[in-house]
Amino acid sequence: MSEVSSNPLQLPLMSNSHARPHNYSSGQSSAQDQLVSGRYFDYFAYGSCMCPVDLKRSLGEKTHAYVVGPAVLHGYRLGFFRKSQRRNCGVLDVIQDSSAHVQGVLYRLPWHLSDRLDEREEGYGHELIQVQCDNQLYQNVRTYTVLDKLTMEYAPNDWYFDVVMRGAITCGLPEQYCWKLFNHMHQLQRQEQLQPCIALKSAFLPKSA
Repeated sequence: MSEVSSNPLQLPLMSNSHARPHNYSSGQSSAQDQLVSGRYFDYFAYGSCMCPVDLKRSLGEKTHAYVVGPAVLHGYRLGFFRKSQRRNCGVLDVIQDSSAHVQGVLYRLPWHLSDRLDEREEGYGHELIQVQCDNQLYQNVRTYTVLDKLTMEYAPNDWYFDVVMRGAITCGLPEQYCWKLFNHMHQLQRQEQLQPCIALKSAFLPKSA
């Protein structure tokens, strides 16, 4: 992995060789050994993976202990630029925007979970970023961005809506950002509900000569 050399925020750099201490159950001893030995990767989640309970569903083990904390990705913004066939709804993506930032959750995951995470993130590709977490700047952090982006946002369904909000609140994202996220998803759902009405109304309008 290539290192990110810029540090525009002038924050202390957190290298990938210093992990925040966690408490592990006996069932996670092998995972703990991987973290201690340096066989891990830092992962920034901004959508449904912010919820450790839902992430466990895909990775097959508890992930609460791997949460480093709430984190901020500068220079990107959120958008629902992919329709997931698996979930049959719009799902979150991040795109570059120098005037924006994205809040999310930073995980430090043992390396054996990498392939399972890739399987979950079907339709997404790796992107190396740097994020701010607890006054530290973490470099070479993995996140996932949509490979084939839609040109317009596609609304989430209620299940995805709830999982995203549960993760944001559970992992301590700022209240103002949680409300912003809630309103964004609610507006997309509202627009989707209004579209059939608009189409029906248009069908009855007189056609121009």
